Amino acid sequence: MDVRTVLAAQKYTASKPATGPAENGQGGNVLLGLAKDFATTLQESEQVSMQAMTSKADPHTLVQALAQTELAVETAVTVRNKVVEAYQEILRMPV
Repeated sequence: MDVRTVLAAQKYTASKPATGPAENGQGGNVLLGLAKDFATTLQESEQVSMQAMTSKADPHTLVQALAQTELAVETAVTVRNKVVEAYQEILRMPV
């Protein structure tokens, strides 16, 4: 067995916990919470829009709901673009 192979295996084993999931499990919970907040914002905006169509909501509330939805969608698109950029950068890395 080559010494370099043994050293590489040892270094991989030593660095493996650093690349694993967090022990407290907060990463998935944070993303799940953000997704729920995003969905809630969209649902609230849709409800306000429907109320505005039937004259049950004032225009100020409608504009505020639409602004919140626009901000949420822009944020989601920005995050998606960053994830795609990171993925493409990983694909360009030499192995």
